[in-house]
Amino acid sequence: MPPNGVRPGTKRARQYEEIKSSVQEQGKSESTAEEIAARTVNKERARHGESEQASRTSTQDKSSGQRGGERSGTDREKGRTKDQLYAEAKDLGVDGRSKMDKEQLRRAVDAAK
Repeated sequence: MPPNGVRPGTKRARQYEEIKSSVQEQGKSESTAEEIAARTVNKERARHGESEQASRTSTQDKSSGQRGGERSGTDREKGRTKDQLYAEAKDLGVDGRSKMDKEQLRRAVDAAK
């Protein structure tokens, strides 16, 4: 169900459903997907002057699309995936790469360069 103030059949209602299904496809629970979709739609409504109240960060901050997960709430290091590191190690001819974990692959690739 879309957030309050969003009428069924409108662009924002369709946007809510699309975001919700996308988040669920990523393996998140339905309640988490609903929360993420509602927050995203509410922020877009605030940016476009469609809501009665809007916080300063909703209207003046970078959009979620521009941020690209910058503040996704994870403390993990952003960077190459294990598959990317493995492919790079293969190109560099690193021996024993199939038995390495991600950190070992990263160190081996960095050392081989």
